[in-house]
Amino acid sequence: MQVEIWSDVVCPWCYIGKRRFEAALDRFEHADEVEVTWRSFELQPDGPAVPEGTMVDRMAARFGTTRDAAAARLAEMDRTAADAGLTFRLADTRGGNTFTAHRLLHLARRSGHGGALKEAFLQANFVDTEAIGDPDVLRRIAVSVGLEPADVDEVLAGDRYAEDVRAEEAEAGRLGANGVPFFVFDRALAVPGAQGSDVFLQVLEEAWARSHPEVTVGE
Repeated sequence: MQVEIWSDVVCPWCYIGKRRFEAALDRFEHADEVEVTWRSFELQPDGPAVPEGTMVDRMAARFGTTRDAAAARLAEMDRTAADAGLTFRLADTRGGNTFTAHRLLHLARRSGHGGALKEAFLQANFVDTEAIGDPDVLRRIAVSVGLEPADVDEVLAGDRYAEDVRAEEAEAGRLGANGVPFFVFDRALAVPGAQGSDVFLQVLEEAWARSHPEVTVGE
């Protein structure tokens, strides 16, 4: 069974949704027959590679509030992440343009490291508060999960996989995704948002039943 997940590495709900989906997959009887593919989606495609300040600074400026008030709002998301087993430091995150990260994820997918790099990028952004748009940061992380340095350097130096990223983003729109995370099961069922693990388990079971109908043999 194929599960495609459109998400961004600077989307907090995407990381939370990933953990909730993984919790459901752990309980799914046919988990070893599920192939997960991470698809590209940018929340801020026009954003700078490395923005100034941190998330709390930008939120305070955007909403015209104090840093303390902004930090309190972000702390609520930290607590939600904690319920999913994640240790967010959302106020301190630096963020950044994720187009290059998505191009590297395409490279990783082709060498069997897609899932590992996705997790590493999410952790780098939300837990380690690294600048996820910084090429040096991206290179170090990509190499750390097993990608060949020469291949990583080729992607960073040019526009390899740019068309692949744009194509997946366009496909998300055609499938009805106007936000992320967005989960598609066997191109038959779609689930928007970071649903609870029970919901994901139910959809996994329904998708499996659709693709593996019971056959009744008469006498």
